[in-house]
Amino acid sequence: MIPAALILALLPAAAGADTVLAGRTLRAETVLSAEDVKTVPGTVSGALDDPRLAIGMEARVTLYAGRPIKAEDLGPPAIVTRNQLVPLSFYAGGLSILTEGRALGRGGAGDVIRVMNLQSRTTVSGRVSENGQVIVKSGL
Repeated sequence: MIPAALILALLPAAAGADTVLAGRTLRAETVLSAEDVKTVPGTVSGALDDPRLAIGMEARVTLYAGRPIKAEDLGPPAIVTRNQLVPLSFYAGGLSILTEGRALGRGGAGDVIRVMNLQSRTTVSGRVSENGQVIVKSGL
């Protein structure tokens, strides 16, 4: 039989958990640095527990000083901004079309944004790549 004290010692300590808070009020579209976040002991449901998860990410909403930061409040920093001209690639099977488009929204790597094809004037949705190209695949 295992002593109860040993079982409790092996369980993760709830007292060691932290909650990440905004160190100051941050506007949406601000990229967070180490000075922008702080931690306090305790847990808040849905809030980040490691400041490294927030540093380098972009605020999707206004973050108020002293309030918990949640994962859905953050996203990758924007690579493409609204009205920016972007390379637009369409792939379907063996077909590949490269053209230029105008971004109708902003987004970071991996985000899906709407883009207007400048030649056909049609609007498509595509995923922003690391290099700022918007990739449209059939069935996206």
